[in-house]
Amino acid sequence: MNNPLLLCTLAGLAMTGCANAPAPNAQLQLTEQVVAQAASVGADNQLAEMKLAQDKLALAQKNMGEQDYKRARMLAEQAELDARLAESKVLVAKSEAQLAELRSKIAGLREQLGAQQ
Repeated sequence: MNNPLLLCTLAGLAMTGCANAPAPNAQLQLTEQVVAQAASVGADNQLAEMKLAQDKLALAQKNMGEQDYKRARMLAEQAELDARLAESKVLVAKSEAQLAELRSKIAGLREQLGAQQ
């Protein structure tokens, strides 16, 4: 490959291919919705995963403004997963609390039945 024109053309094509990552508008919108959903079930900044999700989403939005679309997509995807984990943790905690309450009520009913016999 001694042809400098060919080398320049190939280098230019390689750089163009890397630089033209599409803007992750759909991913950012999805991430915003997932973060909002997690917040609606009770996830807040005190939950580490929710804090991470919000921080990564903010960075992704900043990267969008800087047209660093590859990094914006990566951060938005990570933020989505962090928010989903935060939502899951909140829902598991709520389910465990409901289960404990039901077990307590069942124990009370069993006591009442035992006292009646």
